[in-house]
Amino acid sequence: MSDELQQLIGAVEEQERRLVFPAFTEADAWELGSLLVRLATERGLPVAVDIRRGQQQLFHAGLAGSSADNDAWIDRKVRVVYRFAASSYLVGRRLAAKGAALDAAMGVDPALFAAHGGAFPVRLPGAGVVGVVTVSGLPQADDHALVVEAIETFLSADGR
Repeated sequence: MSDELQQLIGAVEEQERRLVFPAFTEADAWELGSLLVRLATERGLPVAVDIRRGQQQLFHAGLAGSSADNDAWIDRKVRVVYRFAASSYLVGRRLAAKGAALDAAMGVDPALFAAHGGAFPVRLPGAGVVGVVTVSGLPQADDHALVVEAIETFLSADGR
């Protein structure tokens, strides 16, 4: 594994340890989703935004330039987070470090799962992963970075 990939994996693992929600309500999903839409709109990013808690979709927006294909990618990334209890980017980078792929050998159908950046777990203390925040439409590192930026902003607001 390259030093650069090892450092990236460590950085994403640190993000996941640090970005834990104290609670996650419907109002939180609306506020976080609205923040993501605002950031993407200000930057002219052609993305779809999706927030789920369990199997319930609490927020979804398709911005100018996004398409139904982005929604399909969202579904595939969300499945990775729920299956592996880690961000889709972290799962993909860990696989890349091993020279492995997310496929039938891992017990998943690659048509249904995508270990590409952009889906980040909503993790609660004592409960684990209860939801997923996802962006699709940019290169995977950029999808991931946008979600992390929004979660950091959201969690720092009002001392959350």
